[in-house]
Amino acid sequence: MRVVTCFIILLHISMASVPAQAVPMRSFGEIFPSLPPAIREEAFTHEGFFKSYKGSFSGLIGSSQSTLEPHIINAVLNKKPGFLSESILVIPCTVDERSLLNVYNALGKVRALKGRLYHSYTRKEDIPLFEEVTRIESERRNNPVDDPPPASAIPQSETVYMRLKDVNFGNSFYRGDLTLERRGLRYSLTNYKSLSYLFVPVIREEKFTAQLYIEPISEGILIYALAGADVSDLVSSRVDIASAIGKRLAVILDWITDGITSGH
Repeated sequence: MRVVTCFIILLHISMASVPAQAVPMRSFGEIFPSLPPAIREEAFTHEGFFKSYKGSFSGLIGSSQSTLEPHIINAVLNKKPGFLSESILVIPCTVDERSLLNVYNALGKVRALKGRLYHSYTRKEDIPLFEEVTRIESERRNNPVDDPPPASAIPQSETVYMRLKDVNFGNSFYRGDLTLERRGLRYSLTNYKSLSYLFVPVIREEKFTAQLYIEPISEGILIYALAGADVSDLVSSRVDIASAIGKRLAVILDWITDGITSGH
């Protein structure tokens, strides 16, 4: 009886010590089992699949055609945004690059967001979206802090704060909440101060939310992103909110991709 009891205790200890990364790797088709071939093909391109929504979000792929955890999608939808942008991207990479630890360390390189280009149709040229990027101490203390060195383990959760000098919105402040999920990492990005254009608030504090879910899969690394913003009718009639969200989401995805494929 004592031997059986010891065996059960050891079994519980061994099961509790299995990391999230030990869960069998899924394929893209298992996560998106009914995706139209054209969208699947787009997800495997350099830019990935991207779509903007306004008002009605009935065609959202993450909630209607995927096996993603509902709380990832609901973290955005529960805020009742007026505009949404959805993206699906698969990064082809080596087995070494496909580790969650490599993904976590890529997300830690906040300063690497600086200088990433987007195409401005107004200026008819490629310009940096974020002219300056600084990790800061907290919501109340704007003291700059260095990006950390590469980690050897992933925390269950972590929060970072950053100040971005946005080409359109000037100094903007974001909170990034990282959570270790069963199969991947979830990165939540929220503005904790209003985004303003020419001193006029465009997106109020806590009204922009992006959920980025990153999971190693058999074909590479999947990034599913959903970003939403709620703005007044007056602002939306003067500012292309869908484009503003899309530009920022595209630059963030580019930052993550480069970090994953160049820094393991």
